[in-house]
Amino acid sequence: MKQKAREFLLDVLYDGAGGAVFAIGLGCFVGPAQIAPGGVSGLSIIINYLTGLPVGSLNMGINIPLLLLAWRFLGRRFTLKTLRSVFIQSVMIDLVGLWLPVYAGDRIMSALFGGVAIGVGLAPVFMRGSTTGGTDIVSRLIQLRFRHVSIGKLLFMVDTAVLLLSVAVFRNIETGLYGMITIYTSNRILDGILYGLDTGKVVLVISEKNQQIAQQVMDRLERGATFLQAEGAWSGQEKKVLLCVVRAVQCYRVEEIVRAADPDAFLVVMEANQIAGEGFRPITSDKVT
Repeated sequence: MKQKAREFLLDVLYDGAGGAVFAIGLGCFVGPAQIAPGGVSGLSIIINYLTGLPVGSLNMGINIPLLLLAWRFLGRRFTLKTLRSVFIQSVMIDLVGLWLPVYAGDRIMSALFGGVAIGVGLAPVFMRGSTTGGTDIVSRLIQLRFRHVSIGKLLFMVDTAVLLLSVAVFRNIETGLYGMITIYTSNRILDGILYGLDTGKVVLVISEKNQQIAQQVMDRLERGATFLQAEGAWSGQEKKVLLCVVRAVQCYRVEEIVRAADPDAFLVVMEANQIAGEGFRPITSDKVT
């Protein structure tokens, strides 16, 4: 019981902190500049422009029918967590509109700083395994019927539709362009927070001196190394491919080790968008992807 109470309080704390920062991005930067950053929040800004109704209340109102569908098809636990997050976020949006001043400068600054705040505000919510409703619910519901459809493509289509609607309502094509900047910025910031500390490089080395190179990587960089059995397609000879995963800042040092040991080595460096395990993020972490 104590553990459940602790988890609930942490959820509320994360939702509150994330909702406050998200509300600053929406209420102080994006909304006043007539920029609709896709999804339900963007749709709420458009309706607010047409009706004058509070953005936060509109955000909650649009999500209610989606939450009812989520309760029916996606389960009680998911719906309750999402309801809590959406409610807190919506309240924060309306409170920001009452108490904090709005930025009235260059719209490009509104798009950029609004995107940063939105991305930072969404991260704590996702870290606790919740969502902010809206397009996330829509995409999950559609995937129940069309499992082959990519969630990324669904979100892109919804955001594009909201951007086009904002251009028509505000009668300004720049609104859509600034909206694209906000969406891109918020997504980059969100990915950076959720996965930024877990990214790195995957290095593959084909060399006659892989044993020496592996030892150097383990001794000098304190990183593990693995040998993969391989066979040359042209020569037919069996070879060992050295695989190691390092932080991005360590990649250059790996290249130095390889060059010093074997100038004729074949080296491949690839991006690792997420790494979990010894030396990186614990694989048992409750961070949500």
